[in-house]
Amino acid sequence: MRLLFPLKPDDVIYRATSIPQNPLTHRAVISPLRQLGPNVDLFAILRCRRNFLANFLCIRFFSPNFDVERIMDHRARPYRSVLYIPGSKERALHKAQTLPVDAIIFDLEDAVAIEEKANARTLLAETLATADYGARAKIVRINGFDTEWGAADLDVISAAKPEAILIPKVNKAADVEALAKKLDARAETADTTIWTMMETPLGMLNAQEIAAAPRMAGFIMGTNDLAKELDCRYRPDRLPMLTGLSLCLLAARAHGLVAVDGVYNAFKDDDGLRAECTQGRDMGFDGKTLIHPAQVAIANEAFAPTEAELDLSRRQIAAFEEAEAAGQGVAVVDGKIVENLHVATARQILAKAEAIQAIAAE
Repeated sequence: MRLLFPLKPDDVIYRATSIPQNPLTHRAVISPLRQLGPNVDLFAILRCRRNFLANFLCIRFFSPNFDVERIMDHRARPYRSVLYIPGSKERALHKAQTLPVDAIIFDLEDAVAIEEKANARTLLAETLATADYGARAKIVRINGFDTEWGAADLDVISAAKPEAILIPKVNKAADVEALAKKLDARAETADTTIWTMMETPLGMLNAQEIAAAPRMAGFIMGTNDLAKELDCRYRPDRLPMLTGLSLCLLAARAHGLVAVDGVYNAFKDDDGLRAECTQGRDMGFDGKTLIHPAQVAIANEAFAPTEAELDLSRRQIAAFEEAEAAGQGVAVVDGKIVENLHVATARQILAKAEAIQAIAAE
């Protein structure tokens, strides 16, 4: 059962329990959460009304020492560029600390040869424990638990207190629940979130139940594997994949998850990459997974708010606040009605732009 709490900025939140969802929060609830004290071990789903927002924000208190300030609202934290880095490549692991990416997937699965699996997980665990990746989101893709490497990957990586674990070829919520239980059993992974590769027809048909599973924070589209499973032909418009991608987007938005589009294989084709990024952004994806640093700049530009969007957002907020001060419930900007929902979107756009600037300033 989920419990909904009507939260205003000055509310104090007291004890409640529910099934955990995804560990996302908003600055509006940080101060009230502090008043719960140091011994909180509970789950709560909160509705944040601040700044006309009506998003359902799911807060998971993983442990008594859970760091609320470390977690950002997924609609504000950028995931424009999500770069795969092989866990076996020491030079690439260190270079990633300097790349202008929003997130890194440290890959122990497809990008690592079988004979390198054991060395890769050890190298990655040591690197994560010592390297400084700044504000970049750090996601570790382990091998599936149906392989001989998955369990060992988790054992070794857990010592580095990973921010997030990405599991491949997820077909059902039970796959996530099994990992969540393993994470629950380890003190080092008390705050670790779960991301899933959505790359099979069954997984995409079950996207809603997967999104609702414990500890879930994001979907990564595995379009190469999906194309193989569908036995479809390549098309620049990705028509054969649109149903599956849309199902995942709907589930992600229904449960407050991040949704990141699949890779573009032709890493020297800038025009093709730009077109696919534009399509993904138009669909509603938060960003794109990348296979080469040369793709980063295009993805960052495509998934960032444009100057025109920022200008419109500011004018919508100003017009609505002026209308509200005059006792009116709607405003008009450029001949179009502006309501609460438009203002909420405008504030999200501005918040994302601010977060992008903060990352760039590091």
